[in-house]
Amino acid sequence: MARIAGINIPKEKRFVIALTYIYGIGRTSAENICKKLKIDVKLRTHQISEEKLAQVRSFLEKEYPVLEGDLRRKISSSIKRLIDISCYRGIRHVKKLPVRGQRTHTNARTRKGKGVAIANKKKAVK
Repeated sequence: MARIAGINIPKEKRFVIALTYIYGIGRTSAENICKKLKIDVKLRTHQISEEKLAQVRSFLEKEYPVLEGDLRRKISSSIKRLIDISCYRGIRHVKKLPVRGQRTHTNARTRKGKGVAIANKKKAVK
């Protein structure tokens, strides 16, 4: 199993997809990395030589210095800072509501969680 940036990437997946298992690298970044290092996007991880994997490791250290655990810490500390200064975005994080201005009346189920049904009110008898 290939190990890059402290992550065991899967052997049987295409290398471009396997790179996305590293936190901070998405599809576009993975494709750019393969293009710059001249790695065929159709190759599987186990088909790539150790020399190429070493090139990928050194390229990631040089071009993407903040990955995986460091990036997670950086993001969580940024959110903690927003919460500490009690700005609007920090308050939205605390309340577990959308932060970037999305509507919450009908949508925002991902952020707010599963919808809870409200029981019908009993109608007044005439």
